[in-house]
Amino acid sequence: MGVNITFLGGADTVTGSKYLVRHGEHSLLVDCGLFQGYKQLRLRNWNPLPVAPDQLSAVVLTHAHLDHSGYVPVLFKEGYAGKVYGTPGTQALCKILLPDSGHLQEEDAEFLNRHGLSKHVPALPLYTRQDALDCLPHIKAMPWGKKFQPIPGWQVSFSAAGHILGASSVLLEVAGRRILFSGDLGRPDDSLMNPPDRAPAADTVLIESTYGDRQHPKEDILAELGPALQRLAARGGVAVVPVFAVGRAQALLHAIAQLKARGDVPRALPVFLDSPMAVHTTHLFEHPHGEHRLTAQETHAMTHCATMVNSTDESRALAARHGPMVILSASGMATGGRVLHHLAHHAGNHRNMIILTGYQAPGTRGATLASGAKSLRIHGRDVAVNAEVVQLQSASAHADSGQLMQWLRTLPEAPAQVYVVHGNLEASDALRARIKRELGWRAMVPEHGSTWPC
Repeated sequence: MGVNITFLGGADTVTGSKYLVRHGEHSLLVDCGLFQGYKQLRLRNWNPLPVAPDQLSAVVLTHAHLDHSGYVPVLFKEGYAGKVYGTPGTQALCKILLPDSGHLQEEDAEFLNRHGLSKHVPALPLYTRQDALDCLPHIKAMPWGKKFQPIPGWQVSFSAAGHILGASSVLLEVAGRRILFSGDLGRPDDSLMNPPDRAPAADTVLIESTYGDRQHPKEDILAELGPALQRLAARGGVAVVPVFAVGRAQALLHAIAQLKARGDVPRALPVFLDSPMAVHTTHLFEHPHGEHRLTAQETHAMTHCATMVNSTDESRALAARHGPMVILSASGMATGGRVLHHLAHHAGNHRNMIILTGYQAPGTRGATLASGAKSLRIHGRDVAVNAEVVQLQSASAHADSGQLMQWLRTLPEAPAQVYVVHGNLEASDALRARIKRELGWRAMVPEHGSTWPC
């Protein structure tokens, strides 16, 4: 029997990455992410997988972002009893992200129930903080670059993907086949992370395509962010910055620290990081493992340029403060979390600013704001958007189309098949066409739920 792969997520969409590899009596899941964005995508989180969790042999994570790891607590809740393998950085971040994700889901459900805003009575979280805590002992850290066997006869090794701390590309070797999962690839010129490693030889490659149809601007984040914060400070407004707690929060803090040091924005401009998850992640940078570019001095400046906000009472107290000030808060696409309360409070004032960072998946509030919408649905009511909306084009932690092609060209030999995944259909198909045109390789965009040979 050959090796095949079923695309249970990260196909037709940029979220929910789950790739089920089967051979013989064993099955391995590479990535175990949550769907985000459009409601019909989010509803998939509640659907059972086509394979019973207790029939899975092992799980391997490319990295800890919730669209790659956030379904792990559900898997254990529904009967999975095996191991989840990732890099040391991925294990460390899962200890932060997964309990926080469960806590936010509980908070959101409680809010909906308290205000009668859900058609489900009662509204329930997909999983709780305790569900997440229960799965953490089963997440096992494996060293970089060394082969291990999650299943007897199946070999896996991790190489650096850049992107965020712990992010990896995964090489799976089974039954004489080599299957390479790119994971989310970072930018070679990222302000925080080292560039991705060269790709190892593989017969089948799964390549992400978040930015498969576009190039990043040459302008850097300082050139974009500096003038925006100057305008904000001059008019005494409040900037609400939805940030991904892992990666973009730290990139924004690093940029603000640099702008203040250069005198490009007032040193006295108050900055608040209102996300316990982002606060804990920021402190992980103080213990580098050779993955990020920051010096000890730069790391110190990044971690001390903002007031760290942990408790909900401290978060609520920000509403009583007047501008100018900057509030960085999760989530990065405004799909949930504390940032929604800040948006509801500040979006209506024309002196204020909403700064979008990184990719905004279709169907999210971040994408709605990026489209120029004049109102935003938050907690069951429409909130007017009069604040200036600024979208930083240079803040993405994903490789663009040219950089994805650059990574593919590092493969020592042409693969037999490339599957283009983790992108909206337009972006995925654009990258597929470019791979075929420039490299002459077989490439296709798999449909959600489809099964193909490896």
